[in-house]
Amino acid sequence: MTTPSAPPTFRPSLRGQTAPFRVMAVWAAAARRAEAGLPVFNLSAGQPATPAPGPVRRALADALDTEVLGYTESSGIAPLRERIAQHYLDWYGLTVDPAEVFVTTGSSAAFNLAFLSAFDPGARIGLATPSYPAYRNILHALGCEVVPIPSGPETRYQPTVAMLEDVQRHGPGLDGLIVASPANPSGTMLDEAEMAQIATYSAQQGIRLISDEIYHGITYGHRGTCAWSTDRNGFVINSFSKYFSMTGWRIGWTLVPRDLAGSVDALAGNMAICPPAPAQYAALAAFDAYEECDGHVAQYSRNRTLLLDGLRSIGITDLAPADGAFYVYADISSLTDDSAVWCARLLAETGVAVAPGVDFDLERGHRTMRLSFAGPQSTVEGALEALAGFVRR
Repeated sequence: MTTPSAPPTFRPSLRGQTAPFRVMAVWAAAARRAEAGLPVFNLSAGQPATPAPGPVRRALADALDTEVLGYTESSGIAPLRERIAQHYLDWYGLTVDPAEVFVTTGSSAAFNLAFLSAFDPGARIGLATPSYPAYRNILHALGCEVVPIPSGPETRYQPTVAMLEDVQRHGPGLDGLIVASPANPSGTMLDEAEMAQIATYSAQQGIRLISDEIYHGITYGHRGTCAWSTDRNGFVINSFSKYFSMTGWRIGWTLVPRDLAGSVDALAGNMAICPPAPAQYAALAAFDAYEECDGHVAQYSRNRTLLLDGLRSIGITDLAPADGAFYVYADISSLTDDSAVWCARLLAETGVAVAPGVDFDLERGHRTMRLSFAGPQSTVEGALEALAGFVRR
């Protein structure tokens, strides 16, 4: 009789043990609460309450009837790349070759392609904190070293060339740098001169710049500045999700530096074959909907004023400027030193869903929260009333 051998031991990948994106857990908890018939005022995620623009929906219906909707080129259908290139001429006065445009499965896939094509394991990538947590988590999963650059009100939550010089002086040099303007979670922006200084310095130092511009179009003053206005050695990443209200369509794009175009094309073909064909054909019509989308931004602007004024009226006054995007980043250190626990209680007791700051800043986020004003005005109003009651107990 043979003795049964011990069952094999399976070891999980260290890459897979990345930190969660906490906002998605809050979103799920809010959904469970709504399913139970309890009130919910969801200010947790950057999800426009509006559907995709009318021309986009009509274009999808036409494509379903007239197109095969099979595989496309890995970089996307030529008409969409040409239309995106035209968008840069229309908005920024920039001439972009359609061959430099790669359509992606949302901006998330664009970040993956940029990171994989530009950085080896061990590469050092700088990013200002607070920042979008998926940057950090994806880079960790790829074996890169994230170099936090703490920022605050004194630099409007954005990095500066002086900060980058300090990082370069006091450690191994950076291989890459991520900037976001407007930024998530702060909503702050780099002006034209600041973007030009950072892009120029990065090019001079051999630092591959990745400029997250997915909130362009959603601004409350001047239009965002494209990093390619100064230098084209880095990536520009954008998406149809935010300004065009197409989050679930999973369609975005990136402008790719010429020296990495072949790498990006090969990676895209192997990892996803191509972006979703129906979304590509529909997105062609997004650029015919500027007026409709600007109407959404006008509503965001009203919500922004309502939320900023409402928070100040209940004593939450230390707020990032919110130049763009649809977020308010708030210091709640007078209320808690554990934002994750406090935000969980807020949801459980009032139905107000917000994102704890620890998602965006591992060192200082325990005393901050992020609130989204992308939803209906009634949601913002209800959240403020419930939050006021919670704070004043």
